[in-house]
Amino acid sequence: MLTYLLIAVAIFVVYKLFSKKTDDAEETFEPIEFQKFTPRTLSKYNGKDDKRVLMAVNSRVYDVSASKNHYGPGGMYENFAGRDASRGLAKHSFEIEHLTPLDRPIDDLKDLTEEERSAMLQWAEFFGNKYPHCGDLVESL
Repeated sequence: MLTYLLIAVAIFVVYKLFSKKTDDAEETFEPIEFQKFTPRTLSKYNGKDDKRVLMAVNSRVYDVSASKNHYGPGGMYENFAGRDASRGLAKHSFEIEHLTPLDRPIDDLKDLTEEERSAMLQWAEFFGNKYPHCGDLVESL
């Protein structure tokens, strides 16, 4: 009987250790009002300047705050937070050099190969199916 009790306690302890939620998982956000963003106005939604994390793909802005651990500070895709990620996703690259500087026009992506364009559109479909579309990326307001 004592063996079963010890096993039950051990299972409970392991469960508690591995079921802890992170602060990101507990944080919830009200839906953001659909709006237009310029590259500069989008940039504040990087998880640092604003707790919400937004990113653009193919001129559409998505609220990826629910996956802040991936897209926010310290996440694998943090370079894309508050930015247009189209070129980086098209090229399967997380490198900062594939992000258009904020003081330049929106990347027209005309030089992408068919394969890269297809990859970017697949990513756009992924984001459209998983995250709220909360706005569009425009050159100016």
